Amino acid sequence: MKIGVLAIQGSVFEHQQILKNLGAEIFAIRNPNDFPKKLDGIIFPGGESTAIGKIFSENGLDKKLKKEILSGLPVFSTCAGTILLANCGSEFSLKVGDFEVKRNFFGSQLQSFQTELKINSVAEKFPAVFIRAPQICKIGKPVQVLAKFDNKPVLIRNKNILAATFHPELTSDQRLHQFFLEKICR
Repeated sequence: MKIGVLAIQGSVFEHQQILKNLGAEIFAIRNPNDFPKKLDGIIFPGGESTAIGKIFSENGLDKKLKKEILSGLPVFSTCAGTILLANCGSEFSLKVGDFEVKRNFFGSQLQSFQTELKINSVAEKFPAVFIRAPQICKIGKPVQVLAKFDNKPVLIRNKNILAATFHPELTSDQRLHQFFLEKICR
């Protein structure tokens, strides 16, 4: 399976390591020319959404990503990556998902925390790291909520998009990435 990782800033290496462990062929995507002929999916990592968005809009990658995702390319986003897919949340949002987010909803860097989540179809207990995490505040009808924290959606599926507000890549648990490969990419 060929999986791209948006490799501009953030937890790129962590996602790549998990994908390698799961047997995927990995492509670092930094500009429009980095796309191979066929990708089975792409990951938008956590990091700083403004930094990532500024760079991908300057080099034209935003237009390529938007076109590919709207054409059905499976995408898995974590934290900042989710902000970049939402209908609002950042001036650089691609507006490809039927959901809205509020940035830094769970607090500043100092309020970062780890908890366990029940994720439908994945795990009864899944470790989730929240670092300046956004909140998914509004969802459309085709959106399926897979996990909640404090009764708020923190993991959703919107057609070909799997969007998390937390960082599964910062734990040793690979089940969410495996779910992405097996259920969203295939």
